Amino acid sequence: MVKRKILITGAGTGIGRDAAFALAQRGHHVIATTFSEEQARALLAECKLRGQALEVFKLDISLPDDRRLLTKLEPDVLVNNAAVGEAGSLAEVDVERIRAAFEVNVFSTIALTQEVLRGMIARESGTVVFVSSLAGRVPMPFLMPYSMTKFALSAAGAGLRAEMDQLGKNVQITLIEPGAFQTGFNQSMVDRQFDPARSSYFSAQESNLKAKGARALQLLERRSTKSVVAKIVRATEAKRPKLRYVAPWSQGLMVRFARMLNA
Repeated sequence: MVKRKILITGAGTGIGRDAAFALAQRGHHVIATTFSEEQARALLAECKLRGQALEVFKLDISLPDDRRLLTKLEPDVLVNNAAVGEAGSLAEVDVERIRAAFEVNVFSTIALTQEVLRGMIARESGTVVFVSSLAGRVPMPFLMPYSMTKFALSAAGAGLRAEMDQLGKNVQITLIEPGAFQTGFNQSMVDRQFDPARSSYFSAQESNLKAKGARALQLLERRSTKSVVAKIVRATEAKRPKLRYVAPWSQGLMVRFARMLNA
Protein backbone atom coordinates (compact mmCIF):
# COMPACT_ATOMS: atom_id res chain seq x y z
CA MET A 1 0.00 0.00 0.00
CA VAL A 2 1.31 3.44 -0.96
CA LYS A 3 1.44 5.89 1.94
CA ARG A 4 -0.29 9.16 1.05
CA LYS A 5 -0.68 12.70 2.35
CA ILE A 6 -4.41 12.99 3.01
CA LEU A 7 -6.19 16.23 3.93
CA ILE A 8 -9.62 15.95 5.53
CA THR A 9 -11.95 18.90 6.12
CA GLY A 10 -14.51 18.87 8.92
CA ALA A 11 -12.38 16.46 10.96
CA GLY A 12 -13.30 17.94 14.33
CA THR A 13 -16.22 15.58 14.90
CA GLY A 14 -18.08 12.53 13.62
CA ILE A 15 -17.17 10.79 10.38
CA GLY A 16 -14.32 13.16 9.54
CA ARG A 17 -12.60 12.66 12.89
CA ASP A 18 -13.03 8.88 12.81
CA ALA A 19 -11.72 8.69 9.24
CA ALA A 20 -8.68 10.79 10.17
CA PHE A 21 -7.65 8.42 12.96
CA ALA A 22 -8.35 5.31 10.83
CA LEU A 23 -6.18 6.59 7.98
CA ALA A 24 -3.37 7.64 10.33
CA GLN A 25 -3.43 4.19 11.89
CA ARG A 26 -2.77 2.76 8.42
CA GLY A 27 0.38 4.84 8.13
CA HIS A 28 -0.83 7.77 6.05
CA HIS A 29 0.20 11.36 6.76
CA VAL A 30 -3.16 12.84 7.75
CA ILE A 31 -3.85 16.55 7.83
CA ALA A 32 -7.05 16.86 9.87
CA THR A 33 -8.63 20.31 9.61
CA THR A 34 -11.41 21.65 11.79
CA PHE A 35 -13.99 24.42 11.59
CA SER A 36 -12.76 26.19 14.74
CA GLU A 37 -9.66 26.62 16.88
CA GLU A 38 -11.56 25.05 19.78
CA GLN A 39 -12.17 21.88 17.75
CA ALA A 40 -8.50 21.84 16.71
CA ARG A 41 -7.37 21.96 20.36
CA ALA A 42 -9.81 19.18 21.29
CA LEU A 43 -8.59 17.02 18.40
CA LEU A 44 -4.94 17.52 19.38
CA ALA A 45 -5.82 16.51 22.95
CA GLU A 46 -7.47 13.35 21.60
CA CYS A 47 -4.33 12.61 19.55
CA LYS A 48 -2.32 12.64 22.79
CA LEU A 49 -4.76 10.30 24.51
CA ARG A 50 -4.73 7.88 21.56
CA GLY A 51 -0.99 8.17 20.95
CA GLN A 52 -1.64 8.92 17.29
CA ALA A 53 -0.09 11.70 15.24
CA LEU A 54 -2.28 13.99 13.15
CA GLU A 55 -1.35 17.33 11.64
CA VAL A 56 -4.18 19.56 12.87
CA PHE A 57 -5.18 23.13 12.14
CA LYS A 58 -8.30 25.27 11.80
CA LEU A 59 -9.70 25.56 8.26
CA ASP A 60 -13.05 27.24 7.68
CA ILE A 61 -13.71 26.28 4.06
CA SER A 62 -16.02 29.28 3.57
CA LEU A 63 -13.10 31.71 4.08
CA PRO A 64 -10.90 32.39 1.02
CA ASP A 65 -7.83 33.08 3.19
CA ASP A 66 -8.25 29.72 4.91
CA ARG A 67 -8.67 27.91 1.60
CA ARG A 68 -5.44 29.45 0.28
CA LEU A 69 -3.56 27.76 3.13
CA LEU A 70 -3.74 24.56 1.10
CA THR A 71 -1.81 25.75 -1.93
CA LYS A 72 1.60 24.77 -0.47
CA LEU A 73 0.51 21.55 1.24
CA GLU A 74 0.17 19.49 -1.96
CA PRO A 75 -2.00 16.66 -0.58
CA ASP A 76 -2.22 13.42 -2.54
CA VAL A 77 -5.85 13.08 -1.43
CA LEU A 78 -8.45 15.69 -0.50
CA VAL A 79 -11.45 14.44 1.48
CA ASN A 80 -14.19 17.08 1.30
CA ASN A 81 -16.10 16.23 4.46
CA ALA A 82 -16.93 19.64 5.97
CA ALA A 83 -20.64 20.45 5.79
CA VAL A 84 -23.48 22.13 7.63
CA GLY A 85 -26.98 20.80 8.22
CA GLU A 86 -30.13 22.79 7.55
CA ALA A 87 -33.82 21.94 7.78
CA GLY A 88 -37.31 23.33 7.34
CA SER A 89 -40.21 23.25 4.90
CA LEU A 90 -39.42 24.74 1.49
CA ALA A 91 -42.85 26.37 1.66
CA GLU A 92 -41.68 28.73 4.39
CA VAL A 93 -38.03 28.38 5.41
CA ASP A 94 -35.97 31.57 5.18
CA VAL A 95 -34.21 31.41 1.82
CA GLU A 96 -31.08 32.88 3.42
CA ARG A 97 -30.74 29.68 5.44
CA ILE A 98 -30.82 27.67 2.21
CA ARG A 99 -28.32 30.03 0.62
CA ALA A 100 -25.96 29.66 3.60
CA ALA A 101 -26.11 25.85 3.35
CA PHE A 102 -25.25 25.95 -0.35
CA GLU A 103 -22.41 28.40 0.37
CA VAL A 104 -20.66 25.86 2.61
CA ASN A 105 -21.74 22.49 1.25
CA VAL A 106 -21.43 23.28 -2.46
CA PHE A 107 -19.75 26.58 -3.38
CA SER A 108 -17.00 26.55 -0.73
CA THR A 109 -16.37 22.84 -1.28
CA ILE A 110 -15.90 23.40 -5.02
CA ALA A 111 -13.69 26.46 -4.39
CA LEU A 112 -11.47 24.42 -2.05
CA THR A 113 -11.33 21.59 -4.57
CA GLN A 114 -10.19 23.99 -7.29
CA GLU A 115 -7.33 25.17 -5.05
CA VAL A 116 -6.11 21.60 -4.59
CA LEU A 117 -6.80 20.44 -8.16
CA ARG A 118 -4.29 22.90 -9.61
CA GLY A 119 -1.46 21.04 -7.93
CA MET A 120 -2.88 17.59 -8.67
CA ILE A 121 -3.26 18.35 -12.37
CA ALA A 122 0.28 19.77 -12.52
CA ARG A 123 1.65 16.62 -10.80
CA GLU A 124 -0.66 14.39 -12.88
CA SER A 125 -1.73 12.54 -9.75
CA GLY A 126 -4.27 12.83 -6.96
CA THR A 127 -7.68 11.88 -5.62
CA VAL A 128 -10.57 14.09 -4.55
CA VAL A 129 -13.23 12.53 -2.33
CA PHE A 130 -16.60 14.25 -1.93
CA VAL A 131 -18.52 13.15 1.17
CA SER A 132 -22.09 13.63 0.01
CA SER A 133 -25.10 11.81 1.50
CA LEU A 134 -27.86 9.36 0.70
CA ALA A 135 -30.06 12.40 1.39
CA GLY A 136 -28.79 13.56 -1.99
CA ARG A 137 -30.41 10.61 -3.76
CA VAL A 138 -34.05 10.89 -2.59
CA PRO A 139 -36.17 13.89 -1.52
CA MET A 140 -36.22 14.32 2.26
CA PRO A 141 -39.31 16.28 3.40
CA PHE A 142 -38.47 19.04 5.90
CA LEU A 143 -34.74 18.37 5.34
CA MET A 144 -34.58 19.66 1.77
CA PRO A 145 -32.39 22.71 2.54
CA TYR A 146 -29.68 20.15 3.35
CA SER A 147 -30.78 17.44 0.95
CA MET A 148 -30.66 19.80 -2.05
CA THR A 149 -27.02 20.65 -1.33
CA LYS A 150 -26.14 16.97 -1.40
CA PHE A 151 -28.05 16.41 -4.65
CA ALA A 152 -25.90 19.21 -6.09
CA LEU A 153 -22.65 17.87 -4.61
CA SER A 154 -23.24 14.34 -5.92
CA ALA A 155 -23.92 15.75 -9.38
CA ALA A 156 -20.81 17.93 -9.16
CA GLY A 157 -18.65 14.97 -8.19
CA ALA A 158 -19.93 12.81 -11.05
CA GLY A 159 -19.48 15.64 -13.56
CA LEU A 160 -15.98 16.50 -12.34
CA ARG A 161 -14.97 12.84 -12.58
CA ALA A 162 -15.99 12.81 -16.26
CA GLU A 163 -14.05 16.03 -16.86
CA MET A 164 -10.89 14.70 -15.21
CA ASP A 165 -11.17 11.49 -17.22
CA GLN A 166 -11.37 13.61 -20.38
CA LEU A 167 -8.30 15.60 -19.26
CA GLY A 168 -6.28 12.41 -18.85
CA LYS A 169 -4.09 13.61 -15.97
CA ASN A 170 -4.70 10.67 -13.59
CA VAL A 171 -6.74 12.77 -11.16
CA GLN A 172 -9.41 10.62 -9.57
CA ILE A 173 -12.80 11.83 -8.31
CA THR A 174 -15.06 9.75 -6.09
CA LEU A 175 -18.19 10.10 -3.95
CA ILE A 176 -18.94 8.76 -0.48
CA GLU A 177 -22.67 8.72 0.30
CA PRO A 178 -23.30 7.93 3.97
CA GLY A 179 -26.68 7.09 5.38
CA ALA A 180 -27.71 7.95 8.94
CA PHE A 181 -25.05 7.67 11.64
CA GLN A 182 -25.34 8.63 15.28
CA THR A 183 -22.91 11.56 15.32
CA GLY A 184 -25.38 14.25 16.43
CA PHE A 185 -25.47 15.83 12.96
CA ASN A 186 -28.86 14.40 11.96
CA GLN A 187 -30.46 15.10 15.33
CA SER A 188 -29.37 18.73 15.09
CA MET A 189 -31.12 19.04 11.72
CA VAL A 190 -34.31 17.39 12.93
CA ASP A 191 -34.39 19.80 15.86
CA ARG A 192 -34.30 22.72 13.39
CA GLN A 193 -37.25 21.58 11.26
CA PHE A 194 -39.61 24.04 12.93
CA ASP A 195 -38.78 27.53 14.13
CA PRO A 196 -40.43 28.12 17.55
CA ALA A 197 -40.29 31.88 16.97
CA ARG A 198 -42.68 31.84 14.03
CA SER A 199 -45.95 30.19 13.04
CA SER A 200 -45.89 27.44 10.47
CA TYR A 201 -48.25 25.98 7.90
CA PHE A 202 -47.57 22.71 9.73
CA SER A 203 -48.23 23.94 13.29
CA ALA A 204 -51.15 21.55 13.75
CA GLN A 205 -48.97 18.61 12.72
CA GLU A 206 -45.74 19.73 14.34
CA SER A 207 -45.74 17.40 17.34
CA ASN A 208 -46.58 14.38 15.16
CA LEU A 209 -43.91 15.29 12.61
CA LYS A 210 -41.29 15.72 15.33
CA ALA A 211 -42.19 12.35 16.82
CA LYS A 212 -42.02 10.75 13.38
CA GLY A 213 -38.56 12.23 12.80
CA ALA A 214 -37.32 10.99 16.17
CA ARG A 215 -38.61 7.46 15.45
CA ALA A 216 -36.93 7.46 12.04
CA LEU A 217 -33.59 8.42 13.57
CA GLN A 218 -33.93 5.80 16.28
CA LEU A 219 -34.63 3.17 13.64
CA LEU A 220 -32.03 4.17 11.04
CA GLU A 221 -29.03 5.68 12.80
CA ARG A 222 -25.99 3.43 13.17
CA ARG A 223 -24.04 3.88 16.38
CA SER A 224 -20.68 3.08 14.80
CA THR A 225 -19.17 4.92 11.82
CA LYS A 226 -16.96 1.94 10.94
CA SER A 227 -18.79 1.05 7.72
CA VAL A 228 -18.53 4.52 6.18
CA VAL A 229 -14.97 5.04 7.44
CA ALA A 230 -14.02 1.77 5.71
CA LYS A 231 -15.40 3.15 2.44
CA ILE A 232 -13.42 6.39 2.85
CA VAL A 233 -10.26 4.35 3.44
CA ARG A 234 -10.96 2.23 0.37
CA ALA A 235 -11.62 5.28 -1.82
CA THR A 236 -8.48 7.12 -0.70
CA GLU A 237 -6.19 4.13 -1.20
CA ALA A 238 -7.56 2.92 -4.56
CA LYS A 239 -5.64 3.63 -7.76
CA ARG A 240 -8.95 3.96 -9.58
CA PRO A 241 -11.78 4.39 -7.04
CA LYS A 242 -15.37 3.73 -7.98
CA LEU A 243 -17.63 6.67 -8.72
CA ARG A 244 -19.78 6.04 -5.67
CA TYR A 245 -19.42 4.29 -2.30
CA VAL A 246 -22.47 3.88 -0.05
CA ALA A 247 -22.64 2.96 3.63
CA PRO A 248 -24.39 1.26 5.25
CA TRP A 249 -25.42 -0.98 2.34
CA SER A 250 -28.89 -1.61 3.82
CA GLN A 251 -29.78 2.08 3.69
CA GLY A 252 -28.38 2.29 0.18
CA LEU A 253 -30.73 -0.52 -0.81
CA MET A 254 -33.66 1.32 0.77
CA VAL A 255 -32.80 4.40 -1.28
CA ARG A 256 -32.77 2.35 -4.49
CA PHE A 257 -36.24 1.01 -3.74
CA ALA A 258 -37.51 4.48 -2.88
CA ARG A 259 -36.21 5.86 -6.19
CA MET A 260 -37.89 3.01 -8.09
CA LEU A 261 -41.21 3.63 -6.34
CA ASN A 262 -41.05 7.36 -7.09
CA ALA A 263 -40.02 6.92 -10.72
